[in-house]
Amino acid sequence: MKKFSKVCLGGTFDQIHLGHKSLLEIAFSTSNQVIIGLTSDQRANLGRVNEVLHTYEERYTNLDVFLTKTFSEKYTIVKLNDVWGPGIFDKDLEAIVVSEETKDVAIELNKNRKLKNLGELEVITVPLILAQDGKKISSTRIRNNEIDVDGFQA
Repeated sequence: MKKFSKVCLGGTFDQIHLGHKSLLEIAFSTSNQVIIGLTSDQRANLGRVNEVLHTYEERYTNLDVFLTKTFSEKYTIVKLNDVWGPGIFDKDLEAIVVSEETKDVAIELNKNRKLKNLGELEVITVPLILAQDGKKISSTRIRNNEIDVDGFQA
């Protein structure tokens, strides 16, 4: 039996890499149902002046194909138009899966859930996955051809 009945996580998932896979594996290994917030195009492009990301539709399709091939548990992909997504209002959520970089977002989310008289989510923090060169794996580094999706130098 899994620890949680419903967890959430969020991201842009532009290039599905080992870091994303690690987050998703933890989410699916701890819960029977996973809600995945997929960042909208508007939010995904904030602060990314010189980067060209896949469209929301492309990212959604790529993520859905990956999830279908990899996991048997129930999941839902929802569009993230704001910072919180369903985490701010879904009373059935029990935990949120985040990377070390986004742990502060989960802490703020819990503060806002408290204000709405909702229970706090258990915060599951997944360590960053490092590339072969010792730096973090990121979609930006993949787009810049520094590394591939497995963290090896391109």
